Amino acid sequence: QVQLAESGGGLVQAGGSLRLSCTASGSIFSPDVMAWYRQAPGKQRELVATIPSGGSTVYADPVKGRFTISRDNAKNTVYLQMNSLKPEDTAVYYCTAVVRSIHYWGQGTQVTVSS
Repeated sequence: QVQLAESGGGLVQAGGSLRLSCTASGSIFSPDVMAWYRQAPGKQRELVATIPSGGSTVYADPVKGRFTISRDNAKNTVYLQMNSLKPEDTAVYYCTAVVRSIHYWGQGTQVTVSS
C-alpha cells in the first residue's frame, strides 16, 4: 500500500509563493506518474500539473507560467512551486501517484490566498 505525505500548504497573500511537497512510501516501485490536483469549495477537483517519471510535464491553463512541478525520483517526492498566487488558487491541493497502474491519493493540504 502506497502512502502519500503532503506538506507546505498555508496562508499567503496574493502575489506570494508557496512550495508543496509530497513523498510516496510503502512500495518498492517508484511512481510512474505523480501529479497535483486541487479542489476549491463548491467546485470539482481539477488537475493542476502532472510529471511522469521520464516525460514531459503538463500544466492546467490557469497555472501555466506561475506553477512549476518537479520530482526527485531518488526520494519519490514531487514538488509544486507556486508563484504569483491569486485568490482563485485557494483550494485543497492533493498529491497523487500512479504505481503499477494503481492510483493513490494524499489527504490534501489547504492553500489559502488572501486578497
